[in-house]
Amino acid sequence: MKIAITGASGFVGKYLSNSLKDNDDVEILELSRVQNIDITQWEEIKTIDTDIDVVVHLAAKSFVPDSYTYPRDFFEVNINGTLNALELCRKKNARLIYVSSYVYGPPQYLPVDELHPTNDFNPYCESKLLSEQLCISYAKHFGVQTIILRPFNIYGVGQPKALIMQNIIDQIKSGKVLLKDPRPKRDYLHVTDLVKAIEKAIYKVSEEKIIIYNIGFGKSYALDEMLGLFKNHYPNFEYSFSNEYRPNEVMDTVCNINKAKTELNWEPTTSLSNGIKNLLESIL
Repeated sequence: MKIAITGASGFVGKYLSNSLKDNDDVEILELSRVQNIDITQWEEIKTIDTDIDVVVHLAAKSFVPDSYTYPRDFFEVNINGTLNALELCRKKNARLIYVSSYVYGPPQYLPVDELHPTNDFNPYCESKLLSEQLCISYAKHFGVQTIILRPFNIYGVGQPKALIMQNIIDQIKSGKVLLKDPRPKRDYLHVTDLVKAIEKAIYKVSEEKIIIYNIGFGKSYALDEMLGLFKNHYPNFEYSFSNEYRPNEVMDTVCNINKAKTELNWEPTTSLSNGIKNLLESIL
C-alpha cells in the first residue's frame, strides 16, 4: 500500500510516519515543506508521478489565537491544502483520511457524538468545516472515498510550545505555573491514540463515500484536575490562575467514541495520568 502523508514533518505526522514504517506492506510518501513539497501549491502537487492508494491529510495551521490575527493564512493553507489533497486523490483514484478537529462549539449535550450540530465558533474551526464540505463535495461529485476524523484535544511529547500541555511543562521547570481560566474542561487524547485511529481508518474497507468519526478519550478534565495529575508525578511546583476569561469559551467537551469503537475497532489506551507522566519523563 502506498500512503501519502501531508504534514509528515509536523507533530502528528512524525508519529504516524514512524508508526507506519514498522509495517512491511506499506510504502510512505512524505509530503511536507521539509521535503520541499507544499500541499497548498497545486503546481508542486500535480507533478507527483507515483501511484497512491491513500492520502492522509494532516497539514494545517491549528493554533486558534493565530486564526484571529492571521485569518487569511488560515483559510488559504487549510482550505487550499485540503482542496489539493482531494484533487490528488481524484487524479490517483486514492482514498482520503482527513484529520479535522473539534467542530461543535459549546455542546448542546454531552458526550458529543457525530450527529451533534457543528458550530463555526472560531476562524480555525470554520476553516476545518469548509474543508470538510470540500470532502463531501468531492465524494458526491467525483467518488473520492473519505474518512473524516474529528480529534478532540491532542497532546504528547513534541507538541508545539504554544499549546496548553507544553505551556505547563515549560513553566513547571521554574517551580511556578500561572494559567488563565481554571473553568473549562477538555477531553484530552494522546497523540499515539490518534495515530492508531488513523491507521484503523487507513485499512477500513467500506462502500460509503463519506464517514465521520469523533476521536477522543471519553472523559473531560478541568485545568486544576489536570494540574493535580501533574503534581502526582512531580510535586515540586505551585500553580495559580489569573482568572482571565477568553470570549466564546467552550466550557466542557466530552467525546462520544462509540461509533469509532464499533466501526473502526478502536479505542484509546493512554490515560491522561500516564500521558502526563510520559511528558514529564521527556524533560526531567
